[in-house]
Amino acid sequence: MVIGGFASLTFLCKNSFIEEIGKQYVLTARAKGLTGSQVLYRHVFRNALLIVISGFPAALIGILFTSSLLIEVIFSLDGLGLLGFEAIMQRDYPVVFATLYIYTLLGLILNLIGDITYMLIDPRIDFERREV
Repeated sequence: MVIGGFASLTFLCKNSFIEEIGKQYVLTARAKGLTGSQVLYRHVFRNALLIVISGFPAALIGILFTSSLLIEVIFSLDGLGLLGFEAIMQRDYPVVFATLYIYTLLGLILNLIGDITYMLIDPRIDFERREV
């Protein structure tokens, strides 16, 4: 189920690469005499991955939450998804808030990792230097 959720992320990656390949800087790089692999890895790869990296944490949280909830409810497995589902059904608000807290904390950590990766892939992005 988790692997199936990556289909939308793969589709986004493919469309991002196709869009970047058609841009003017790629044509300029090819006109300068660079090979196809040099153009892809040096120019297209970094710019195309920026869109994927920005959407990856949200997609991963959605995949993890949905898959854990569905599989644990269907097969009656003990886990965070089933715990949250049963807490919602029984209106056990402290447990609902605890499960939401854990998923939110996981989402924040994944967003932080995504932002750091975003900065590593494109050195032009700098979160410390802000000009107002």
